[in-house]
Amino acid sequence: MSAKKRKYNEDYIRFGFVSLRKGDTEVPQCVICYKTLSNDGMRPSRLERHLQTAHPGLVDKPKAFFETKKHTLKQVKMDDSGVFRQQSSKVVEASYEISMLIAKSKKSHNIGETLIKPSILCAAQLILGKDSANKLSQISLSNDTVQRRIHELSQDIKEQTLELVRASPVFAIQCDETTDIAQCAQFLMYARFLSGNNIKEEILFCCPMESCTTAEAIFKVTSDFFKENKLSWDSLIGVCTDGAPAMVGLRSGFITKVKEKNPSVISTHCIIHRESLASRTLPDEMRDVLNVAIKVVNFIKSGALNSRLFKLLCKDMDSEHEALLFHTNIRWLSKGNMLERLYELREEVIIFLDSQQKAALHDKFKSDSFQIILAYLVDIFESLNAVNLKLQGKNIHIISHHDTIRTFMAKLDLWKHRIQQGNAASFRNLDSGLAHGNLDPELKILIITHLSSLKAEFTKYFPDIDDMRESWKFIRNPFQCEFADVAEEIQEEFLELKFNSTAKDEFNDLDLETFWIKYHSVYPLISHQALRVLTMFGSTYLCETAFSTLTAIKTKYRNRLDVEDDLCCALSNIKPRIQDLVSKKQCQVSH
Repeated sequence: MSAKKRKYNEDYIRFGFVSLRKGDTEVPQCVICYKTLSNDGMRPSRLERHLQTAHPGLVDKPKAFFETKKHTLKQVKMDDSGVFRQQSSKVVEASYEISMLIAKSKKSHNIGETLIKPSILCAAQLILGKDSANKLSQISLSNDTVQRRIHELSQDIKEQTLELVRASPVFAIQCDETTDIAQCAQFLMYARFLSGNNIKEEILFCCPMESCTTAEAIFKVTSDFFKENKLSWDSLIGVCTDGAPAMVGLRSGFITKVKEKNPSVISTHCIIHRESLASRTLPDEMRDVLNVAIKVVNFIKSGALNSRLFKLLCKDMDSEHEALLFHTNIRWLSKGNMLERLYELREEVIIFLDSQQKAALHDKFKSDSFQIILAYLVDIFESLNAVNLKLQGKNIHIISHHDTIRTFMAKLDLWKHRIQQGNAASFRNLDSGLAHGNLDPELKILIITHLSSLKAEFTKYFPDIDDMRESWKFIRNPFQCEFADVAEEIQEEFLELKFNSTAKDEFNDLDLETFWIKYHSVYPLISHQALRVLTMFGSTYLCETAFSTLTAIKTKYRNRLDVEDDLCCALSNIKPRIQDLVSKKQCQVSH
């Protein structure tokens, strides 16, 4: 016996329902949320229950109110399910989400219509059926649409970032410039600021420099950005740069012009850049060994035939690696990696040079003195690379950077002392390569000379590192300091903090940033001094990694792209408010 089919009554409009025909069956549809019920739900009690539960604020509305909604509903194009409006908003939302994924993956905008959408439709039709594929086909992923979506997403992220920076009591910036594939100078800036119980780092902007990259031009771009977005110069506490003359010039540099706006701003030269400069010192004998090593690598790697023959040799000898590595001076870690690989394949290299009749290179490379110095270079560059890697990364405050440098400088003294005692245990490859474990007197002097020059260079590039340690002592641990260790104007507040047993217990459980942010409202003077330091950038690492992303986004095939929107979406950790963007859109489907 078939179920009874219920009929619509015109009086049901007082509950906010009209009739919608599905095939040969009538179903009730709400004029407010457009939801449809089953035919069995076409009962006054069920319709009234929907109104009371889903739209309680409209229960007392007169019948005329729902009649007006009914008229509006008739003007809206519905599909056969009666839910076109809800579906189309989801379609727009999906378009935003996919556009964000395209930006995050640094892909071309037209990949949406050339690969992503065809893939979605193919999979949907095979797995879910033609009807599902037809619904997904409404997602608009054309090149222009994706570009607009990415722009809107970027603007929303930028607005959220600026709101957080403006709300922060202090913030710092790091900035740098580079030249992209189209020979256009790109100036990029990051901000580090307080947000909730944390310190966050976000990209502020990336701006093409239309003419020169002088200090005046860079400052004008920065000043205009601050003015346009209502950022306070008084809240700016630190600027980190790569130390270029345009940035740090005493009379007309960018830093000088910033200090005209706020004299209390602290300028820092990128600590990674300084470490790289300090590491370049080498005695002549070691530099000769390094140059020979580079010649050997270039001989094997520069020709395709030699590369293939060397690879076959490594396979025949069952070597751990099958190729050497190139190095470039502009990359921080490549020289150490090149030397390490060369040393690991030294037996294979000797055989290959002999087979290629490169007698001069072969004899130099095979000599014991060369091998010993090469082993030392591998060890010392490995240590320098380890320091460099510790200095890299996100959300690292400047105190940690200084601790890393001070640790390495102390190790240099330790290594020098051990070498003077004839102990090479600190250098793994050198120690294993020594005949009978004894250091040659000449080699000992050579290594001591190098370690001494390294220490001198690090002292030159980090002259104030010990002074900073003392002035930041209260930040590291205020409970192990005396009032004389802090400025006079905050000494009384310091003592209140020092003898706060609750704060002392929490200090052991929280990281530095969280602790000082938490007690900023309780001890504002001393916390402000601490946060000024913890908010500072120690390096331009974020700018350097952003430039790598820029290179991936702006290629020779996309050399006219305005890269800022894609870069912002790719690099930011802030989630765009897609629901808000969708709500502002007139929902339309793909044609």
